[in-house]
Amino acid sequence: MGRSKVKYMPIQSKGSMKRKAKMYIAGLAGLGLIVLVSIYNCTSGEGRQADDQKCFFCDFAHRRQGPPPVLEVETSEYVIFKDKYPAAKHHYLAIPKEHFDSLKALNKSHVGLVRRMEQGMIEFLRSKNVDPNEAIVGFHLPPFISVRHLHLHGIYPPADMSFGNRISFMPSFWFKKSNDAIRELEDREL
Repeated sequence: MGRSKVKYMPIQSKGSMKRKAKMYIAGLAGLGLIVLVSIYNCTSGEGRQADDQKCFFCDFAHRRQGPPPVLEVETSEYVIFKDKYPAAKHHYLAIPKEHFDSLKALNKSHVGLVRRMEQGMIEFLRSKNVDPNEAIVGFHLPPFISVRHLHLHGIYPPADMSFGNRISFMPSFWFKKSNDAIRELEDREL
């Protein structure tokens, strides 16, 4: 009688499965970025909208439509509120009351506004017992923006962030820390 051969499949280690899961998530994040680029490129116009009536962040900042988020901080120039889809326990957005699509629409004359937004975010994070040096504070860059209204992220703790969010908010060509954004604006022409 002949013996039948039994094939044994190697058992994947947990480390191997985790690597595959991370690659899958990174692939999905990449696909999401491609979709954002496509949407932005299909709808991009001027860096500053002439009609801010169509921008829900403008509505939040000017309390035009409800229910707006709770405004944690309000100044004559900007507001700070909790992100609707937080990447960590503390995830806040600072948005100017004047409409700008993104950092791309700003120049050297806007350095003061961006500095005040950054300082306001830092002070607000401190009021939540967050060390600003441990927080992520910065801007996404076009075309990798989800809402076409300039917004500064303040996120803490980074350890709470998913793998995809860690990629999305790491300093790169799609995300710029606020101090780097300010340095770049200082070099732009008026």
